[in-house]
Parts: sequence; structure tokens; C-alpha cells
Amino acid sequence: MILPKVRTALHLAVLSQLAWLSSATVTDPAVLDACPGYKAKNVFTFGPKLTADLVLAGKACNVFGNDIPKLKLEVTYENKNRIHVKITDPADKRYEVPDSVFPRPHADIFATPHSASIRFNYTASPFSFSIYRTPTHEVLFSTASHPIVFESQYLRVKTNLPTEANLYGLGEHTDSFRLPTHNYTRTMWSRDAYGVPNATNLYGNHPIYYEHRTTGTHGVLLLNSNGMDIKIDDTEGPGTTLEYNVIGGILDFYFLAGSESDPIEVARQYADVAGLSAEVPYWSFGFHQCRFGYTNYVDVAGVISNYSAAGIPLETMWTDIDYMYKRRIFTVDPDYFPLDRMREIVDYLHKHDQHYILMTDPAVAYIDDGSYDPFDRGTKADIWLKAANGSSPFVGAVWPGATVFPDWFNEKTQEYWNNEFKLFYNPETGLDIDGVWIDMNEPASFCNYPCTDPFAQAVEQDLPPARATLPPPPDVPLFGNSQHSKRVDHSKDDVQNPPYAIANAAGGGALSDKTAYTDAVHANGLIEYDTHNLYGTMMSTATRNAMLARRPGERPLIITRSTFAGAGSHVGKWLGDNLSEWIQLRRSISGILGMAGVYHVPMVGADICGFGANTTETLCARWAMLGAFYPFMRNHNGDTSISQEFYRWPTVAQAARNALDMRYRLLDYMYTAFHTAHTTGTPVLHPLWYQFPKDAQTFGIDTQFLYGDAILVSPVLDENATSVRAYYPDAPFYDFHALTKTHVRGGGVVEHTGVNFTSIPVSIRGGAVLPLRAAGALTTAALRKTDFELIVAPAADGTAAGALYLDDGVSIAPKTTTTVRFAYARQKLTVKGAFGHPTGVDVARVRFLDVQRAPKSVQYNGRAVAKETVVFDAQRGVLDVALKIPFKSGFTLEFR
Repeated sequence: MILPKVRTALHLAVLSQLAWLSSATVTDPAVLDACPGYKAKNVFTFGPKLTADLVLAGKACNVFGNDIPKLKLEVTYENKNRIHVKITDPADKRYEVPDSVFPRPHADIFATPHSASIRFNYTASPFSFSIYRTPTHEVLFSTASHPIVFESQYLRVKTNLPTEANLYGLGEHTDSFRLPTHNYTRTMWSRDAYGVPNATNLYGNHPIYYEHRTTGTHGVLLLNSNGMDIKIDDTEGPGTTLEYNVIGGILDFYFLAGSESDPIEVARQYADVAGLSAEVPYWSFGFHQCRFGYTNYVDVAGVISNYSAAGIPLETMWTDIDYMYKRRIFTVDPDYFPLDRMREIVDYLHKHDQHYILMTDPAVAYIDDGSYDPFDRGTKADIWLKAANGSSPFVGAVWPGATVFPDWFNEKTQEYWNNEFKLFYNPETGLDIDGVWIDMNEPASFCNYPCTDPFAQAVEQDLPPARATLPPPPDVPLFGNSQHSKRVDHSKDDVQNPPYAIANAAGGGALSDKTAYTDAVHANGLIEYDTHNLYGTMMSTATRNAMLARRPGERPLIITRSTFAGAGSHVGKWLGDNLSEWIQLRRSISGILGMAGVYHVPMVGADICGFGANTTETLCARWAMLGAFYPFMRNHNGDTSISQEFYRWPTVAQAARNALDMRYRLLDYMYTAFHTAHTTGTPVLHPLWYQFPKDAQTFGIDTQFLYGDAILVSPVLDENATSVRAYYPDAPFYDFHALTKTHVRGGGVVEHTGVNFTSIPVSIRGGAVLPLRAAGALTTAALRKTDFELIVAPAADGTAAGALYLDDGVSIAPKTTTTVRFAYARQKLTVKGAFGHPTGVDVARVRFLDVQRAPKSVQYNGRAVAKETVVFDAQRGVLDVALKIPFKSGFTLEFR
């Protein structure tokens, strides 16, 4: 979100960007490469571990402080596919990412270097190390000729990579999915990033990258939450280099072997480290509607009614901070959003099998006159983040004015947060929300650095902003009446202005600008300099716990803005405050691929039609079509933009109906993909190269993607265009609607023409059996009562396979489940499974694709079916068999 006063002066953003660029440190690589590095001494190997002392190899270069003279190296083969390399200062306690935030993965006690898929190799003097693939000796990571630099506030590691390396990850960013390799910097430092500009740091931090080669795919995680620049360049000679420049902590690397043949294996291995993604409720896959700027409760109710009248499915209604009294969390405005009328809205939604979500920010208004209970209770419990003096609260300026911030490291904060949720979101006396939306949790502050008087700055910035409209009557009819114990010592460090300045794009570039000060102190002694990038993820985890306390045993839906590695184990994410621009429609694909395909945050989506500025009818229509294939589908925009609910334009309304019909028919396929991600670490979204790793044409594609392994989405992304050139790898693909086959031998581009503004090219990859609902529905509750139909789309060899997972859709540990496997070969479909959870519906029909001739016979469980149930379309090669059988057991269906 962006302040009204700031919004009227966006032209200053250019000057801000120039200030940011001038503040970042630029160092000649030759200067760093001339540093002495270290020598390895006292090398000791025992079983899966190698340890050594690293001693400074010559005169210290002291580029950004004093070189630490002696380090400790520890290498552990944690399993056959993972090596952990850790370099620390044995003489001084340095900050490490706490286990409470990022639980360390378990190591296999039987692991040995001899059975490992990758191995660690080193040169003693000057010390360098490499990771290589055991079977082929291919080097995957090497610091040769690039000495390690380890100073109090500067750590540097640099690796050599191949020319035009295929690198993916290092988010959060809006750059291309395959990262640039020329003079490119990825900065890790959470910030409020209105407009989500490319080539800058954004809301979250995921210091993991995958590198793909035709010889295999591997991954590298640097587990460090301090600010950093990761520089990728191809100007220093043959090949590419990747350089970490970190302003604190330790060097804590996890190297993942991946696979020589299956790129998805590296994603599964990263899930072993970062955690498997959380399952979300079935209803959360429905369509969500929100905006910042619904002026009162009548507006909210009207949107719900208008979606119903337009025949557009609305699963969940959202409300932004508009509902709050003076922008204070855990309040409602008694004039604009009176509690009784808001409860009426929630009751209406629940009675119609719909849901409701509200915004909850981290910042708590500093109101010390006894009138604001959430502040008083937090002050009494002493759970606020502290200023550098360690006693008084750190104060910023956010929407409600001067604010304090919960300290998520304080052991009493979870109890406080649970209690506030219990009181305000009480089903009997408050607002019975179904999920939570978290914003501003970088943590963001509007206070300009240096923020010496946040109270005065709040007044200058008109915080909280005044209402611009009169309140509605209170009786308007609605719906037509229908942890570490020892403190890390930073006393000799400059934590406000470290000697190496990362390329932070917030404000003027200072680390404390537009956020909590880096010297703010947590209850356990840690300071924001080290933990800043963890704040959003810690709030998300605490909020998940608070929702679990409200509804024990039910999967919460938590959508957050700021994330760190491992966040997907607890929450989902939206991609932040984007703009209503065609380029941002395009960039959103890279964003969702990064979160769902690399970082294991699968419940992700961009604000459909754009948050900032005004959308257009055609842009919104195209975005509605693409957004139907985001895992998280929500229309949301800002308070100074025009309204953009799908029903506002006839073209957009029809595009939304068409898109949602496809989405809802595919919803069980999507739900199954999420369950698979939760249980195995297989990503929900795939770039094309995940499935076609030898096809170099796919390596840079980020304008198409696969949902699961079978649904290829190829959207139109250019303004006024009614055609799109889509790349098809060497495999059969079938049009989702026409069911006709396209197979470009060797792979190539197919131009889809005549793609009107209410359609989107979607294809089924050959080799899939898809369990689809026979029709869409207006709610997911109604959808679960709709029959299935099976689509059999053969691969080039005539086979196909698929899966279906069903449960009650809400329970963390469902009492009953149904798991079904589909296999097709030699014109016979075999359905097997464990049908523990009743589907309550039938298999209405089976549709076989790419059938060359009319069958002479069709048999169900070995018995001929009635001729009138069989329809063959010779022109399309589609054989339909109507079954209408209860979907409660396995069966076979074959034709000859």
C-alpha cells in the first residue's frame, strides 16, 4: 500500500532510485580476488564429516573491516544428495538463523562420501573448495581463484559457473525467471515495494538457486538472513561468476545434488531442507475478491450481491484496512463498518457456502490513553520490539500513526496474538473470519530515515488518513434481504551504516529506511540487523498458530506479503502491490513460477487486473484468464484506482465465467497437485524445462507454464493482440476445449490465432489422465456435488496416467481420504484406489483422445456397454463413453 501524499508525488521515485544506486557499494573484483584468503590446517575426516581450521594466508586485505584471522570449517554429508558446508568464527559467537524460525533438516547417520551423488573437494593453500557430481566429476560449484573474505560485517564467496548459466531463484524479484547473467545484482533485504519494480529487492528473501544444465540440475542454498547482494556477471572472462556479498552472520551452505535426468528432484530435495508446503482448504482454490477502498459495509455487501447477479463464482470476499477504526488492527469503524452489520455479512456468506477474510497488519497503534486495548495488553505483557536502549519500545509510523511492533522472538507474543484473535475474531461476538491476510510485515514503516520523531512524522503524513465520504445509515438492507540465549555482540559494528552497503532500494538506501531500525532489539537479544528478513515469516507463523487456536484441527489459509526461506510450510503469498500494466501481467508468471516452482510457497498469485493505477477492459479480461491458473486467484486493487470487479465490463465478466469454469473443472486436479507437493515436495507449477530438460528452447521460457505436469498454459500477454506464439516441446498436446492433438516433432512454435478476449490457449500434455468435474459451479461446496469425467490424453507411446486425491477439504489430519490411480495402455483404462472418503458423485463419462477409428466394442469391467452410450467423433479423434456410475470403487474401461 502507498500513502495518499506519496501517491501524488510518484515522480520522486526516480530521484529515490538514483539515490539508492549511488548508495550501493561497487568493488573492483580484482581487489577482492587479490585478498589472501585462507589456508586449511588440521584437516580431520571422520565418517560423514570433515573439519578444518582456516587460517588467514597472508596480509589481511581488510576491505570492509578487519579480516577474521581464523575460521572453522565443517562439512557434513547429510544424505546421499545433500552436503552441508558451514564456515564460522570459532572465537566469537556470530548470528545464525535460529532453528525456531528455520528448523534444520535431519541428517542420515549412515551417510558417507562414498555413497554420495555429489562430493566436496578442497585445495588447502590457498583454501578453495568445489562441489562436483560423483558419477561424472562435473564441477557444480567452485571457489577456485576467488579467495573467501570473512570480516565482521562482510562475507564474500564467489563461484565460477558455465557461460550463459541457466540460473533460477534468488527471489523475491520481478525479473525474468531465468536470471540475467550480465552485470546483475540480486539484493536480499525485505522492503515495502509499491509497484514491484524489477531489478530491486522486494518483500521477501529466498537465497536458493537452481542451476540447470543439459547434464543435470542442482541447487545451492545459503542459509543466511542478513542483508546481501548476490552478483552474477559474465564480464570477467570465459564463463559466468556468482558472488555472495553478505553483511553479517555466517556462511551456511546446503548443496543439493538434484538429478542428471529429472529437474524436479532438486525441488524435492530442497523441500527436505526448507520444509514441505502446507496444505490449504479446498475452498481456498475458489475465486477471491478484494479491494482497498470499499468505503463501507454497504459497498462490501453490494459486491457480493453483484457477483451473484452476474453469475460469476465468488468463493471468498475480502476487506482491506478500510474496515478498521482509524486504521487500528483488531477494531471496526462503528460508523462505516459497524460490528452488527459486518457480522450480518459474514453470516450471509457462510449460509451461502462462501467465506470471508480480513486484513491484519503487524503494526499496533501507539495509543496510551487507555482507549485501545490491544496496545494496553501488549504493553502490559511487554511484548513490543525494543529500541536500541533495550527498554522502551521501538516506534515507527504506519497507517494508524505512531506504532509499535510485536516482537515475534518474545515467548509471550504468541499468547498475546492468540488472545487478540480469540477476542476480535470470536464467532459469537466478533467477526468469524475464515482466513487471514497479512500486509506490511517486512516490517514496513512510513517514517523517513532518520526517524527521530515518528509522532511528528505521523502528523505530517496525515496518519491515520481521514475518511473521504460520509458514513452510510446503520440500517441499510443488505443482499436484497436475502531462540538463542547468548546475545551476539555487535558493539563494535556499525549496524545502521555497515561498511559494505547493499543495493537496498527502500527510500534513500539506508537499511533502517522505511522499516524498523536495524538496532532494534528482540527479547532474546537479537537485533533487526540480523533478523529483519525473518520478521514477515515469523508473523505468518504466529498468525497460523492463532488461527489454529481458533479452529483446532482445520487448515488455515494465511496469505502474507513478506516471506523467507521455508515460509511455504505455514502460509501462502500474494506478489504484492503490482500495477495495472501489460508488462506486469507478463512478469507475474515469473513470480508465481519462482514461488511455487522453486521456493515451495505454492499458494501464490498476483493481484488480478493490477493493484495500482487504472486497468482497462482488455487488460482485465486477459488477466482474469491468466489468473484462473494462478494457484491463488484474487482480484484486488487500490483505493485511488477505478473499480475492477469482473462484472464491471461485459467482456471481463464473460472472460471470468469462462476462466472460472475451466478452473473449477480442474480444481480437483489442482487440489491433488497440492497434496502431492505437501507429501513429496513435487512443485505445483512447472516451467517447461522441468518436464523437457534436454530441450534448450525451454530454458528461458517464462511466458508459458505447466500447472502440475499436464496442463500447459499459454496466455496472450500483449495489448490488443488476438494471437500468441506458443512453444510446444516434442510431445503430443491436446487443446483443452476441442481436445484435438498438436505434436510438433522436435519441438517448435505454434501460433494460436483468433484468441478473443474471453479465451486463453490451454493444452493437455500427452500422457495424462485428468479427473475433471463435468461442469463448473458457483461455489466449491456445490462443485463437490458435481460428477466427474475422465479425460484420457495419450502420450506418443499410447500410454497415460493420472491421480486423484480427495478428503473433507478442511482437516489437517482428515479421518478419511480417497486416493485413486489411473493408468491407460493398449486402449484400456484401469482405475484403482482406496476409496475411504465418499465422493458422493458419479463418473459421468470417460473421454478418450487421439482415437484413430470407431471401436468395434467398448467394455466396462469386461462387459459390453450399450451402444447408445458410445459416441465417436472421427474428425477430432474423440471417443466418449457415458458411464454414470458411482465413483466409489475401481473399474476398467477398454475399447477394441
